[in-house]
Amino acid sequence: MTVRLTLISPAPSGALHDVAFDDDSPLDPAGIAGARAVASAVDPSSRAYSSPSARCRATAEALGLSACPAPELAGCAMGRWKGRSLATVAAAEESAVGVWLSDPAAAPHGGESLRDLRVRVGAWLDALRSGSGRVTAVAEPDVIRAALVHVLGAPDEAVLRLDVRPLSAVHLSGRAERWNLRVGGPLGPA
Repeated sequence: MTVRLTLISPAPSGALHDVAFDDDSPLDPAGIAGARAVASAVDPSSRAYSSPSARCRATAEALGLSACPAPELAGCAMGRWKGRSLATVAAAEESAVGVWLSDPAAAPHGGESLRDLRVRVGAWLDALRSGSGRVTAVAEPDVIRAALVHVLGAPDEAVLRLDVRPLSAVHLSGRAERWNLRVGGPLGPA
């Protein structure tokens, strides 16, 4: 049995434009239009999930997916940094940002650590792997980065070294005891 998972990052919203920790802001009109423009490349018959954020739910809808919100796919809880830009936080809490950037087990913002995010997302992935068929999930960029670190068995520090662009797709296939990553290719079914 093989499950083919396509992870799609959401269309742009205010937080993505501002390089800010997500504040659950909605998609802007350009983001909705961008998602609708690539909707034909997405398999609407696959089982679909989304991060519970407004921008992921709206992206899934604009892509024509009837996605179930999955709490396991929520973005990293950023505590008191939520909605603030990295530059603003770094100016106010330079040492805390330094700790967060260097230690994936740290959560100086009072939220969730990057390691905890990877463990949560990894558990969702591993449970999904026991099934079969096509699955599409619209997920926050940090969730996709955590998924890739888990799949590749990379160190937790690698989560901050991966870039995930808006409306990009990552294709994974899972079976038995492992996941495989397919690199490259257009947005669309795996």
